[in-house]
Amino acid sequence: MTDLPVLRLRPKSKPQAIRHGFPWVFADEAVLDRRSRAMPAGSFAVLEDAERKPLGLVTVNPNSKIVARVMDADPQAVIDGEWLRAKLARALQMRERLYDAPFYRLVHAEADGLPGLVIDRFGDAAVIQPNAAWADRMADDLADALVQVTGVSTVILNGQGRARGLEGLDERMEVLRGDAPSDPIAVPMNGATYLADLMGGQKTGLFFDQRPNHAFAQRLAKGATVLDVFSHVGGFGLAGLAAGATRATCVDGSAAALELAKGGAGRMEAADRLETIQSDAFKAMEQLAAEGRRFDVVVCDPPAFAPSKPALEAGLRAYERVAKMAAPLVAPGGYLGLCSCSHAADLTAFRNVSARGIGRGGRRGVLIHTGQAGPDHPMLPQLAETGYLKALFFRLD
Repeated sequence: MTDLPVLRLRPKSKPQAIRHGFPWVFADEAVLDRRSRAMPAGSFAVLEDAERKPLGLVTVNPNSKIVARVMDADPQAVIDGEWLRAKLARALQMRERLYDAPFYRLVHAEADGLPGLVIDRFGDAAVIQPNAAWADRMADDLADALVQVTGVSTVILNGQGRARGLEGLDERMEVLRGDAPSDPIAVPMNGATYLADLMGGQKTGLFFDQRPNHAFAQRLAKGATVLDVFSHVGGFGLAGLAAGATRATCVDGSAAALELAKGGAGRMEAADRLETIQSDAFKAMEQLAAEGRRFDVVVCDPPAFAPSKPALEAGLRAYERVAKMAAPLVAPGGYLGLCSCSHAADLTAFRNVSARGIGRGGRRGVLIHTGQAGPDHPMLPQLAETGYLKALFFRLD
């Protein structure tokens, strides 16, 4: 029998949700007495229902609203190097089936059975984001398992972002194995080449989740002019150039991100077809409209305006504003792509505000495609947060 401590659900909690695959226990669902509150953040415990029947093995963080995350349905499981290697091998098997080159999200947190942990792979390097206390505590074990399972030579820990703050974790950035890349890494996707700065870029350096939406936009971009707003390192713009766009304009507030976009275009021998505008996105769209500029394809991929439920109302207003300002920039008969990575804003709400914004922008259109993250970002059906990305493509009058 295990000698782990026990965390018990309150009598009014619903253990059926856990038994059916929901991976979280919120603080108001568990018995939090002096003993359970003393459990170190990131430690392990056996989760029991109110009748003392075991539900599985969890990691505990008394400092978080998510007080427990299910690690294994077997309460006798041992979370060690062997367990980690088995999880990573399972995740790797699917990615190798899906992708010809080793550039993808290797681990998508709860959906890959590693709660709160994100790992993106860039060839011989991997970037881990331990957004749960257990993963932060076991970072060295994770690095060892990654090297053993995938053969990567460099493992970087990127401990930044809002999610860590919610877990009570400090920000940190360090190289766990190998050497920090001296230059950005070239990443091939959909025929385009992106440059990822693994040490200084946003998140892990590149957003793999938009890969299928880049591919759809490419079907609209041949022989077209493309405007990519909130472009980061040139996501939709470089995808358009790879598909034969006559010109792409990338708008972003970060000079460093736009330099990477230029570098990617150079690798593609398309630098002469790329225009970059460093500016606040809303100001840039206002200026482009004032200049009377129009584009065949406009795509807006902003940051998460609604990262939580309290921010939802303001976030939806911001998404509506994006649509309102972007719609007049689309040439008649052209296409508008609108994206949201806010898990708090569901597809219906995002679609409604996008349509309303287009109307307020003086345009009418039909929805021709709805996209989501690629299959290297699997969705756990019981956890809506794992299906955060939404992409809507409209044809405007």
